[in-house]
Amino acid sequence: MLRGRAAVSRSLRGFKTFPRAAVEVKNEPILGFAEGSAERKELLKALAGLKGKTEEIPCVVGDEHVWTKDVRYQLSPFNHSHKVAKFCYADKALINRAILASVAARREWDLKPVQDRAQVLFKAADVIAGPKRAEVLAKTMIGQGKTVVQAEIDAAAELIDFFRFNAKHAVDLQDQQPLDAEGSTNTMLYRGLEGFVAAVSPFNFTAIGGNLAGTPTLMGNVVLWKPSDTAMSASYAVYKVLRECGLPPNIVQFLPADGPVFGDAITSSEHLAGINFTGSVPTFRHLWKQVAQNLDSYRNFPRLAGECGGKNFHFVHASADVESVVKGTIRSAFEYGGQKCSACSRMYVPDSLWPQIRDQLLDIHRQLKVGDPVEDFSTFFSAVIDNKSFARIKKWLDRAKSSSALKVVAGGNYDDSKGYFVEPTIIQTTDPRDAIMSEEIFGPVLAVYVYPEKNYKEVLQLIDSTSPYALTGAVFAQDKNVVDEAAKVLRNAAGNYYVNDKSTGSIVAQQPFGGARASGTNDKPGGQHYVLRWTSPQVVKQTYVPLTDWKYPYMG
Repeated sequence: MLRGRAAVSRSLRGFKTFPRAAVEVKNEPILGFAEGSAERKELLKALAGLKGKTEEIPCVVGDEHVWTKDVRYQLSPFNHSHKVAKFCYADKALINRAILASVAARREWDLKPVQDRAQVLFKAADVIAGPKRAEVLAKTMIGQGKTVVQAEIDAAAELIDFFRFNAKHAVDLQDQQPLDAEGSTNTMLYRGLEGFVAAVSPFNFTAIGGNLAGTPTLMGNVVLWKPSDTAMSASYAVYKVLRECGLPPNIVQFLPADGPVFGDAITSSEHLAGINFTGSVPTFRHLWKQVAQNLDSYRNFPRLAGECGGKNFHFVHASADVESVVKGTIRSAFEYGGQKCSACSRMYVPDSLWPQIRDQLLDIHRQLKVGDPVEDFSTFFSAVIDNKSFARIKKWLDRAKSSSALKVVAGGNYDDSKGYFVEPTIIQTTDPRDAIMSEEIFGPVLAVYVYPEKNYKEVLQLIDSTSPYALTGAVFAQDKNVVDEAAKVLRNAAGNYYVNDKSTGSIVAQQPFGGARASGTNDKPGGQHYVLRWTSPQVVKQTYVPLTDWKYPYMG
């Protein structure tokens, strides 16, 4: 008689268990792009090949490239006369067609061994690390306005890490099995969700798009991917890599679309199984409400995973190392123009340290170069993403110039004649509850509140209660008692919490990322449990000893 898990596994829907070596995965090294380096030469060649070019990007359903009449353009943020990509919006009929094609392909994909599905992402990671690295970086730089290092951190290292580590976690998950008992075995099957997953990705990280669309497929899901209009070129490059590395047609549908049209289509489908979202709070809340309104029509309760930004803080205690505070804050607040979900946008500084910190901030501020990241590699950050972002940030800067509670310490200027350029701006406020300390700006704007040194305990409470967000935050202090005290008060104020380090820079597998409150559902992409979010486990008990009596012993 066959006994043990290997025996039962061979009888269950093609699910197989076999000895294997543990998959070893390490974080992808970040390349330096120094003068004369091979990676710099490859990148310059890729950038030159894209100069002045407009890429044509269709909707893709299965293997069919579809063009609708609703044609749009992705513009380069730092040179909005350059049309980076021409693409079209999927209409509701095309979205519904994609849903049905996805659902039809789901069963076969879900029954594939997870090792086979994982190989698609392992291979895609290798391709992006090697032959496609320069192309994906160049498209991220030109299309999303990233500098060399910011593109490398995002579109290469983080995306590669997402693919490799999530593939490893998916394979390793198969070894997490329930206990067996005498005469029977128990097996956990990690199935995909029944239906389709909608992936809605943002402009600011090419890696996020790859993760939101790619990771659910690992677990046997089919995905409708709506990329950001302002990250279209890089997103399409990632999609094509996945297909070239063995992802079958209809497993991920590539569907640029108007947000409300896409949201209405997916939430009105009975096949909706999940939404994997990164974007604004209002959009995520609207989708959640639409799901709730349609709840009776679904076959299952859809999984909703969302990351919605933050109002991230740096708290500085009198015992802090000033140089670390200043340089960490400059990077956190101004890298990529403050357009990271984790960027520091509010800072609390004791009055005893403010003159010193202010002077050092201003000294570095004078050295920051804002401009074209392609033509000048010494650029620290470039333009903000589009005209809507520019207009929103402009309103904040104009308000700061006219408010009695706010003082522009540095920067404050803007110019959209060629690109959507905003100066790195430092604003001091006398009101710690001013809107500039609580509302997300998503631009190169740092608000500072200077507090009486002795009142740091009240300031910790203030940080926790001022903003609805709880994504990232940092505490700078050398006094261990203060560090311990802050950790208790700010326990729920940030999903990623840093001590004597800046609030940005989370690394896959080292600091899984996400926050709660208005910042989202805190599902921690980059961590080993993230893949579980996209499974619907089934437990199978197989008994080898027949039941010979219906009575229990106590019945006599």
